Amino acid sequence: MQRVEETSAGGLVVDLSGTVLMGALIGRTDRRGRLLWSLPKGHLENGETAEQAAVREVEEETGIRGEIMARLGSVDYWFIAGERRIHKTVHHFLLRATGGALSDADIEVTEVAWVPLSEITRRLAHADERELVDTAGRLLAESA
Repeated sequence: MQRVEETSAGGLVVDLSGTVLMGALIGRTDRRGRLLWSLPKGHLENGETAEQAAVREVEEETGIRGEIMARLGSVDYWFIAGERRIHKTVHHFLLRATGGALSDADIEVTEVAWVPLSEITRRLAHADERELVDTAGRLLAESA
């Protein structure tokens, strides 16, 4: 079986303008028809840095423009697609919302939602992303 390395980037975009901190999540429907919530992310394009890809992917998948505030960390995992065994590394960043409007126009996204930061970890499908959101919460508390 062919082994393939893939790199993606994304992150948590937060709206700091209100009294309650909100983060944008995307929902995707899995093969069993379940809606699974996650952080927006996607592949790096040719010549793109992880930071540039994160900003682009967050906007493409949520409709929200953002600027990077901090690096949250990286997650890596393995999966099989066809005849390939894929090792994927995803670099995550904390972004501050700077404009745009929430949109599920991306074909890969079923739903998007602003979720209070205090509730995001209960919604996320993956434990590694819950840890990244906890890191984001600590970073935001330190900068307040």
